[in-house]
Amino acid sequence: MLYFGCPMKRRFRPAVILLISLLIAIFSAAVACTAKHPGSALSTTAAYFLQVTPTPPVEEDRSVVGSTDGIVAMGGVIALIVLIPIFLRWKAWAPTD
Repeated sequence: MLYFGCPMKRRFRPAVILLISLLIAIFSAAVACTAKHPGSALSTTAAYFLQVTPTPPVEEDRSVVGSTDGIVAMGGVIALIVLIPIFLRWKAWAPTD
């Protein structure tokens, strides 16, 4: 039985990193590139399942420009969630002299 010692460990990590990088490159290339179906002008097979739907009528926008009431209220709730436990246990965290 042959024992190669430390050189095996020095080669294993770079080989694993290279293999993972190669797999990521192959999968990203497979996702980015699609093959055209013969006899079709469409570039993907998913286009066969697309259906043309009528455009819905335009509805009047009910939002008010510049309104941040909901954002301010949510920020207050988050601040309370963080600050209440701090104020309740400040004595436990304070340094004792």
